Amino acid sequence: MLLFTPGPTPVPESVRLAMATPTLHHRTPEFEEIFAQTRTMLFRLFATDEVVMLASTGTGAMEAAVRNLCHHTLLSINSGKFGERFGKIAKASGLQSVELKNEWDTPVSVESVIEAVNANSDIDAIAIQISESAGGLRHPVEEIAAAVKQINPKIMIIADGITAVGVERIDVRHIDCLIAGSQKALMLPPGLAILGLSTGAIEKMGEGVGYYLNLASEVKKQRQNTTAYTAVTTLIIGLRAVLEEIEAYENGAGLSKLFCDTARRAKATRFALEAIGLHSYPATPARSMTTIDDVDASAIRTLLKTEFGVNVAGGQDHLKGKIFRINQMGLIEPYEMVWVVNAVELALAKLGRRAFDGTASRVFTQEYFKTVLKEAQS
Repeated sequence: MLLFTPGPTPVPESVRLAMATPTLHHRTPEFEEIFAQTRTMLFRLFATDEVVMLASTGTGAMEAAVRNLCHHTLLSINSGKFGERFGKIAKASGLQSVELKNEWDTPVSVESVIEAVNANSDIDAIAIQISESAGGLRHPVEEIAAAVKQINPKIMIIADGITAVGVERIDVRHIDCLIAGSQKALMLPPGLAILGLSTGAIEKMGEGVGYYLNLASEVKKQRQNTTAYTAVTTLIIGLRAVLEEIEAYENGAGLSKLFCDTARRAKATRFALEAIGLHSYPATPARSMTTIDDVDASAIRTLLKTEFGVNVAGGQDHLKGKIFRINQMGLIEPYEMVWVVNAVELALAKLGRRAFDGTASRVFTQEYFKTVLKEAQS
């Protein structure tokens, strides 16, 4: 079975083997060395002033960011389940909350955020998804962050990059907290979250808020290559292996080549599925997944799984049974995605929607390898 859900994603064999080594105690020089090596590579991935690893899912990191970086009113951007979650976290933390809500296929506009900030001087933090995975949407986070900082540089920008970190290069110049989760593009089992922090974020959090999710105490300890509480040793060992594999990608081309290939694959997949009559759901598609809205979404998903060995995700809430989402995160071989788009076309044929003629795999291959094709034809 090919796992093409947008999290959890497949864990590479080399990473599984790394995590299968004997368990280390987390308060030892041996593990501190692994921790230090992992931190060094995380700084290269995040490009932020500080990085913190938490034994938590992404939701725990979202809560840690809100509680430590918002002291009064959070402006949350809700274009899906995870944007909605930021607002719920604010209310559960006793904070004031302002929400900008759009349909799940619609990105928030820079202008609407600016208007909300100008209308409420109590807003001291903004929480937004870079890639809202409920519908596969990409928000203009970098533009929003830059515009808000011009109005008030003290407003904290919290960016949920759980389905964006490791997928594309993110401009963090105006972002104060960038969140990632282990089970997405980092190709690990769930249970580890990472936050990239700005110097401004560290200054604002001061002594931190709370106990276990106190980011200030974690920053202090992790600068010493340890953690405030028990480290998820196996996952951190796996993360080191993942980051080493990413940096060695394509004979050392590393992150830049991975980002490029992910963008090419996402675009080629979308073109292939549109070529067989399907419709891309979000107005601004994220690179992390390909989302299709279709009246036969449930039937297509079932056929993909039962007939062709491909497991893709469906929709939630009002989109349940109306969309399907194909993962683009991680180290995915082009031939695997050819199988997926080919399987979708075969599913449409089984449903009597169109005759199978190989259009999807042809369009994918032409788009993904068009640079190679041009070179071969010249």
